[in-house]
Amino acid sequence: MRPLTEEETKAFYKKLAKYIGSNIRFLIDREDEDYVFRFHKNRVYYVRAALLKFVAHIGQDELVAFGVCFGKFTKTGKFRLHITCLEYLAKYAKYKIWVKTAGEQAFVYGNHVVKTHLAKMTENTPQNAGVVVLSMSDVPLGFGVTAKSTIQCRELEPTGIVAVNQCDLGEYLRNEDNALT
Repeated sequence: MRPLTEEETKAFYKKLAKYIGSNIRFLIDREDEDYVFRFHKNRVYYVRAALLKFVAHIGQDELVAFGVCFGKFTKTGKFRLHITCLEYLAKYAKYKIWVKTAGEQAFVYGNHVVKTHLAKMTENTPQNAGVVVLSMSDVPLGFGVTAKSTIQCRELEPTGIVAVNQCDLGEYLRNEDNALT
């Protein structure tokens, strides 16, 4: 467990900024308690500073996880967000997509958001922007990247892809065997 290096911090913040933009500061500068990002076994954890004192007494090999896992670095050095950070992404997201009830199941099964399932979308969402996908009752279902901008979606055919699924709640079930590896 260690602080992120400068390169890791850059890659991590770049990926996080795609979804929450300048709202990253709300994750770091919190009013209730101090929170920090820590690196452990190629994963980035968001953890209370007070918890770090207790975690420091546990050996690196015995420590499995602590705090909220935001994602992991691949072998090529790229950062990939995990579904476990969805709560924070949904809270601070710049762009959001709401899907109809019929589209919720399709999205959670790993499919992309198509126009027929699209209920509403944040105005002026650009193409290739990070979005959080929500149900009509504002329950976060996952996150992805827009395939079309808000304006392009108006002229899109019903089966056209609006957002590409990056990660959804179904990941918990599909990848439960290797969740901690």
